[in-house]
Amino acid sequence: VGPWRIASRLFGTGDEGARRLPRWLSCWPAVLLFFAFAWFELIDPAPDDPAWLALAAGLYWLLTFLAMLAFGYQNWSRCGEFLTVFLSMVARFAIVERNEHGRLALCWPGAKLLAAEPLPTSGIAFLLLALSSVSFDGLSKTFFWLGLFGINPLEFPGRTAVVGSGTLGLVLTFVLLAAVFLLAVWLGQRLAKSDHTLGQAAGLLVWSIVPIALAYHVAHYLTALLVDGQYALAALSDPFALSWNLFGTADMQIKAGIAAGADSAWWLWNVQAGAIILGHVLAVLVAHGFAWRLHPQPSRAALSQFPLTLLMIAYTVFGLWLLATPTTG
Repeated sequence: VGPWRIASRLFGTGDEGARRLPRWLSCWPAVLLFFAFAWFELIDPAPDDPAWLALAAGLYWLLTFLAMLAFGYQNWSRCGEFLTVFLSMVARFAIVERNEHGRLALCWPGAKLLAAEPLPTSGIAFLLLALSSVSFDGLSKTFFWLGLFGINPLEFPGRTAVVGSGTLGLVLTFVLLAAVFLLAVWLGQRLAKSDHTLGQAAGLLVWSIVPIALAYHVAHYLTALLVDGQYALAALSDPFALSWNLFGTADMQIKAGIAAGADSAWWLWNVQAGAIILGHVLAVLVAHGFAWRLHPQPSRAALSQFPLTLLMIAYTVFGLWLLATPTTG
C-alpha cells in the first residue's frame, strides 16, 4: 500500500502510456533519494522539527507523484521510490509467502532470497548504502568518532556543528563498506578460480547483506520504536490536534523509562545483540547458498566464501562494539 497509488491512478495514464526510463538509469534514482533521506535523518540539524519534516515529506511526495505521472506507477516504484525498492528487497526475507493456490504459507526466512537474480550495480550500491547508513548512524554518536574531530562528547555542541564531518562520514562509510565487500568477493572468486565476472558474483552475493541490514535496523531503531511508538499511539487518537480521542489513547502517559535504567539496558542490549548475531548467521547461510549457485563444486564454493565470511565476522564484532561503546545523545 503506497501513498501514491490512488492519486497516480486518478491522474496518470498508466504504465503503458508513460515514458520509459533509460535502461542505464536502473535504480540509481532510488540510490540518490535514499542517500538524501539518510542525510536528512542523520545529518540535518533539525530533522524532527514538525514544520521542516512536513515540508520535506510533502516535497518528496510531490516529487514522487510527478515522477510516477511521467514514468508510470510501477516503473518508478521499481527504480526511483526508495522505500518501495528497500521493502521489496527486505520482503524476500519474510517468513510467509503465497503458495500455488494463492494462500499465505510459512517459509524459512531468507528462502526466497536464494531464487533471486543478480542485482545490477545500482542494486548493489542500494543494499550497501542501506547497511552503511545505519552503521554510520551508530558510529557518529560514539565517543571515538566525536574525538576524531576534537569534540567533547560530554559537551556536545549540537548537530549543526557536525554537519560537515557527518556528511563526510556518511559518504566514507559507504565507500569503505563497498570497497571491502567487493574486495572480499573478488578474493573469493580468485581463490575458487571462478570464471564469473566480479559484477555477476557481487550482484548475487550482495543479497546476503539483506539479513544484516534488517538486523541492524531492528537493533538500531528498537529504542526509538519503544518510546516514539507511544507518541504515535497517542497521536492516532488526535491526528489533527483538535482535542479528539478516537481510540482512547490521546491522554496516555508516555513511559520513557521503558528504555532507561539498568534492567532495561540489560534486556535491550541482549535483544539488540541477538538480532545482530542472528542476522549475520543467516547472512552466512544465504551467502553459502549463493556460493553453491556460482560454484557447484563443494571445495570451490567453500573457498569462495572464506573472505566474505571473515568480513561478516568482522562486521559482527563492529556491530557489537557499537552497542557496547559509550555514546552521546
